[in-house]
Amino acid sequence: MATLKRHFETMARYNAWANQRLYAAVEPLPDEDYRRPCGAFFGSVEGTLNHLLVTDRIWLRRLAGQGDTGYALDTLLFTDFTRLQQARIEEDAGIVAFVLGLSDAALATRVAYRRVSTPEPQLQRVDAGLAHWFNHQTHHRGQVHTQLTQLTGQAPALDLLVYQRQHGD
Repeated sequence: MATLKRHFETMARYNAWANQRLYAAVEPLPDEDYRRPCGAFFGSVEGTLNHLLVTDRIWLRRLAGQGDTGYALDTLLFTDFTRLQQARIEEDAGIVAFVLGLSDAALATRVAYRRVSTPEPQLQRVDAGLAHWFNHQTHHRGQVHTQLTQLTGQAPALDLLVYQRQHGD
């Protein structure tokens, strides 16, 4: 029988898989295209990929009860793509390990935090935070997918269904 924990384990592994595919498609972009403003909320492919890493670090710390990162949502952690890609691989491994380490009971616990964009305190269940986190990742990967399509005319399939068919997950 599938459980909510199993669902989030699948989402963590899917997230790492989708990021790997997306980064592989971004890697050959010329630097000027990588940094070109494409009309997305965080501007360029570079800005959007950095935003995803920033928010993944924010949410991992929140859900692990480790406090704030101090990052702004538009922080460019890495302007070098190779360093960003390596940080992404490491972050995805950390996300998978974190989610695999959660117990069913931990999903129902609450974490307290402050939003980056507004100072009011928040109290949220871990499972609701995970649902938002994985949805947020998919949303912004979709923006990079669109940017790649605009810049190159092609982008990789990132559908959860493709992942599930390949991995039986």
